[in-house]
Parts: sequence; C-alpha cells; structure tokens
Amino acid sequence: MIEYIKNWYHRNFSNPQVVILALCLIIGFASVFLFGDILAPLLASIVIAYILDGGVSILQQGRIPRFLALILVFLVFIALLILILFALIPKLSQQLTQFFRELPDMITHGQNLLMQLPDKYPSLAQIFTEDQIGELIWSVQSQLISVGHNFFSQPLESVVGLITIMIYLILVPLLVFFFLKDKYKILGWLESFLPPERELTHEVWVEVNKKIASYIRGKVVEILVVWTVTYVTFLFFGLEYAILLSFLVGISVIIPYVGAAVVTIPIAFVSYFQWGFGSQFVYVLIAYSAIQLLDGNILVPLLFSEIVNLHPVAIIAAVLVFGSIWGLWGVFFAIPLATLFHAVIRALTAINDDSQQKQQSLSG
Repeated sequence: MIEYIKNWYHRNFSNPQVVILALCLIIGFASVFLFGDILAPLLASIVIAYILDGGVSILQQGRIPRFLALILVFLVFIALLILILFALIPKLSQQLTQFFRELPDMITHGQNLLMQLPDKYPSLAQIFTEDQIGELIWSVQSQLISVGHNFFSQPLESVVGLITIMIYLILVPLLVFFFLKDKYKILGWLESFLPPERELTHEVWVEVNKKIASYIRGKVVEILVVWTVTYVTFLFFGLEYAILLSFLVGISVIIPYVGAAVVTIPIAFVSYFQWGFGSQFVYVLIAYSAIQLLDGNILVPLLFSEIVNLHPVAIIAAVLVFGSIWGLWGVFFAIPLATLFHAVIRALTAINDDSQQKQQSLSG
C-alpha cells in the first residue's frame, strides 16, 4: 500500500508544474477558508468587478476607450446601487415586516385546514393521527416564530449593523473601481510571485477564469430575468407580497434544482391564504411552474451551454460540499469551483498521458 502511494506521488508530483499548481490551489483555498469573513468585502468586490468587466469589454468592442467605458459602467453601477438602497430594500423590508405580522393568522388558518383533513378524508386518519398533525403544526409554528423573533430582535438600526453596512457601501465600490481600473496591473503583480515554470497553472487559470466570469455574469442575468418575469406574473394575478416572493424566486436560481422546490412552499402558502383552493391559486402555481420550466429548459441552456458541462449529480454534490464550508458564497460558487476541479483533473490527466507516451517511445 505504501509503495502504491509512493508511486502515485512520484507519478503525479514529479513534474514541478504540478507542484506549483497544487500550491496555488492550497494557498487559495486556505486563504478563503481561514480569512473568509475578513475578506468578505474583497470577495464581494471581485464578484462585482467580474460582472462589470463584461460591460466594459462590450463597450471596448464598440471602440470606446477602456477608461471611458470603465467610467460609464461604474456610474451605472452606482446608480443601480442607489436604486437598490433607497427603493428596493425599503419595499422588501416593508413586505417582510407585514408578512411576519400576518404570519400568526396564516398559521391559524393552516392549522384549521389540517385539523379538518381527517374528517374530510377518513383514509388519512389511518396514516396520520390528530396528535401527529398537532405536533407537526406546533413544530412549524415554533420554527416560524423563531425566525420572526430573530428578524425583529436584530434590526438594521443596531450599531454593529450600521457600521458593517457603511463599510460595505464605502469600501466595496472603491475596491470595484480599482479592480476595474488596474485589472492588468493586479494580475501582473500576482503572476510575479509565480516561478517561471507555470505553464500548467496559466493554462488552468485561463480556462477557469473565462468560465467563472461567464458563469457569474450569466447567473446575474438569470436572476434578474427570472425575478422580473415572476414579479410581473404575480402582479398580474394580484398576489400579495409580489416583490418579496419574486425576489425569493430570483435568488432561488443560485441553488440549482433545490431552490425552485423550496420557494414553492411560501408561494403556495401565501396563495392559499389569499384565495384558498380556488382557480386563482391553481393559476398562480401553473404560472410559477411555467416560469421554472422556461428557466430550466430555455434560459439556462442559452446562458450556460458553453460554460458548464457537469453532470447534475456533480452539481448537487458541489452545492452541498461548498455550501457547508462557505455558506452562501459556497453555494454561489459551487459550480465554478466544480469546474475548477474538473479543469485541474483534466490537465493532470493530460500530463500523465504525455509522460506515459514519452516513456513508451523511449522504451520502444
């Protein structure tokens, strides 16, 4: 066994380029894992810079100088940031507060419905007893009350929350501007720390960097499109909490497969509380299902067909693993990180194949 491990080590790490790539990966993951909380503004700025750099590149293709394109894109970003802060967030906060205030009535309404099920459907009484239904209701009620208590007991007006928000509002736009302005200087400075024999690292970086940038921009476009279409749809049907629910649907696309299923619960809950099991309730769920089908079968293949080529099992596994390590950031970057591992494995396999072919040619 030890001999097998030694052979594997010499086969894979005898090449100095492989060692350099491994060290870069270890240092990168260790930095994020150990200093992720401290580097959160930096990571957020990098993500936003990735998104905005695509707009800068598009303007440059129209023969606009890079600095002018940078200024135009950055001004649009600042305008959107102001719109989010003073228009969107207050509206979301208002609907969220109203939702938690009406939550006890919703829970009581749902409790009465569940308690009537054994009488309407006697066959269910053989599967679920009245005590079991009561325990389920109590468990859901306690969890929802706990969420509401945390929401109201930790307001944004707290000193720590205000300081954190102010830091982000000042630091993140500043970092984004310098990441865009000095993009090539920063990349050149980082490359200066690498040894000359870094062809493999450069190859993996070019491939992964292109895919990560495209993935982030495509995911932002997907969130905005799904959010907008869902909001217009809910507004058309007159569904309450349209902004809040459509926002949840928009951000649910961050978690592939699972997010859409989870968000179905609050949509169905609010729809039933508003209309009961009527035609409007059915129409809203059908419209929501249609949006999810269009997103999964048209929008996602259109945006990501050339970016990600991973099996659904690999995607779900990546979401679970990286989400448990880095939370929301891990969920958001699960697919790019899985793509990184795929690119590294493919590069290592190519090197091993080349080494074997050279050995065979020498022995022949």
